[in-house]
Amino acid sequence: MRHHPDRRSIALTAVLGGLLLGILDFIWIKFVPFPFADLGNSSAVWAVAAFAFGFWVRTGWVRAAIGAAVALVVAVPGYYAAAALIQGDEWSILWAPTSLLWMSFGVLAGVVFGIGGVWAHERGWRQPVGIALPGAVLFAEALIDASRINHPNYGIDPLWDVLIKTTLGVLVVVVVARGTRARLLALATALPLALIGFAAFRLAGFGL
Repeated sequence: MRHHPDRRSIALTAVLGGLLLGILDFIWIKFVPFPFADLGNSSAVWAVAAFAFGFWVRTGWVRAAIGAAVALVVAVPGYYAAAALIQGDEWSILWAPTSLLWMSFGVLAGVVFGIGGVWAHERGWRQPVGIALPGAVLFAEALIDASRINHPNYGIDPLWDVLIKTTLGVLVVVVVARGTRARLLALATALPLALIGFAAFRLAGFGL
């Protein structure tokens, strides 16, 4: 029988993992060359991290949701602290309205994708939905990037983001699912979820 993490392990991993996510995200943006550096600016990548947390927790929707939400909330000050230390940004950004807004998005994404990670282990309709979620959010953000292609502010650069995120979306589903049938079902489920995610991104102000 597989060992499930206890509450202390979940809490510690949420806090430390969130700090590490934020710090590494800034370092990635700062030092990794284009086009892969753009993944550091991806909300979808943070959502996938929340899914990975829930997938690790394995059981208990509430624990997975709270832990993933805490991780994403903590990641925000981790990111801005890294920016202050590495490139001299103002420390006041840690409590600025922008940071609070990102933390609120973190709560929402943590709950949804943390639960999705648990669902990926379950049976019935929840499993393909859970497995599909990380792929769907990457596909949704790829659609946002696609809408920017040839825009005067972006040119054709977003094409790289579309290709990378679409590839990662397929890859994460293939890795998480077990068996060809489960993979195909999850990918099929990810497509309508991606459209919902695209609409949610646009509603939240992501776009041109």
